[in-house]
Amino acid sequence: MLTNKTHELIQQLNMDRLLIIDDEDQIRRLLTRMMELEGYEVFQAADCHTGLKQLEHLHPDVTLCDVYLPDGNGVELIPKMKKISNDTEIIMLTAHGNISDGVQAIKNGAFDYLTKGNDNNKIIPLINRAMEKAKSNKQQVQQENKETEYPHSFNTILGESESFKATMALAEKVSITDVPVLLTGETGTGKEVFAQSIHQNSPRKNKNFIAINCSAFSKELLESEIFGHKAGSFTGAIKDKKGLFEEANHGTLFLDEIGEMAFELQAKLLRVLETGEYIKIGDTKPTKIDIRIISATNRNLKKEIENGNFREDLFYRLSVFQIHLPPLRERKGDIKLLANAFIQKFSTQLKKTIEDISPEYMNALETAQWKGNVRELRNVVERSLIVCDKRLTLQDLPIDMQANSRTNLHENNCPEFELSAMEKRHIIKVLQYTKGNKTEASRLLKIGLTTLYRKIEEYGI
Repeated sequence: MLTNKTHELIQQLNMDRLLIIDDEDQIRRLLTRMMELEGYEVFQAADCHTGLKQLEHLHPDVTLCDVYLPDGNGVELIPKMKKISNDTEIIMLTAHGNISDGVQAIKNGAFDYLTKGNDNNKIIPLINRAMEKAKSNKQQVQQENKETEYPHSFNTILGESESFKATMALAEKVSITDVPVLLTGETGTGKEVFAQSIHQNSPRKNKNFIAINCSAFSKELLESEIFGHKAGSFTGAIKDKKGLFEEANHGTLFLDEIGEMAFELQAKLLRVLETGEYIKIGDTKPTKIDIRIISATNRNLKKEIENGNFREDLFYRLSVFQIHLPPLRERKGDIKLLANAFIQKFSTQLKKTIEDISPEYMNALETAQWKGNVRELRNVVERSLIVCDKRLTLQDLPIDMQANSRTNLHENNCPEFELSAMEKRHIIKVLQYTKGNKTEASRLLKIGLTTLYRKIEEYGI
């Protein structure tokens, strides 16, 4: 349990930091008092040299700097300050009426400028906005650093609903063990992301994580992919091939859609789990391996067992620890959180500035059924960012989502030709984004390729 002193220390460490560089004592003291009352931790410097030292030591969120200082010019100081602390936002205090200093300050990288004497009522809101931008930038850098260091750690998985937090807690507990894990849940709930996060949080994190979708291969090809083969073991096997067991040795093998694995191949997988050995196709001697198996399915394996499609003994071997990932419709409270994360991600990728998100847009997301779960939400947001301008509106969503929302176009008696015009606009923007790649466009539009060709012809695109 944390003591009161510890709580106070944490609050101090988390306070927003402001550095004021001004050679006028009275102005510094006044601004310091004002901003301390606003809840900021304020530091002072009277000249360029001291200011740069403070900046290097403190890395404040915002620096408020006078233009004319005893040992230099504040506008010329901006590049040096940015070099020391690039994520610090800088606001310049210019002499009364000297707008040219402010313009040059913006060019040099300042957040904004204030003219002394006239803007006292604007200073607090301006510093607040600069603080928000600084914090947003720092959070984005921290998130990018996490994703670079640990592309699929638990820190990168978003969700605040009770059902999802319980799922996360189970995954974190089992990650430090070495037992097989079976992940269940609908398509698009993030089973592979969880598998990678479990691996990344395990003692095997420095070894390979190998994933394969069992539904993507025939029985023969899947067997060759998993076990590998010796040259000459079958027609076309012109050289030895490493299997995924060998690639994943000392690491983790993720078997996605395990329910699709052929019954005969299930017996061979079971033997590997029981003995820690496997035999390559065409080989005569077994090979020892040390791997962790994580598997996933969107099927009800107990029903598959009853129907004779899945081995009961393999099921119990794979599901020593079972985790069910809830569908998005059961965690409605997480939709806005996820949507905002995807908006930030894709606006950065597409180099777009989103100035506003309409309530109708977010309401449509929160009331949608999301049969494709998080994956579908991600695709819809990506598509929205492609077709929107600077504001995300209901009209940037797929036509079917617009029609199903409470503020859909039909309820507003929107003529059919307007719906067609909007659909045409969507298709044109997506095709422009994909540079004419119709396969990628059909994926983003969530329609079949033949349907896309038909609509291109229908609309004369």
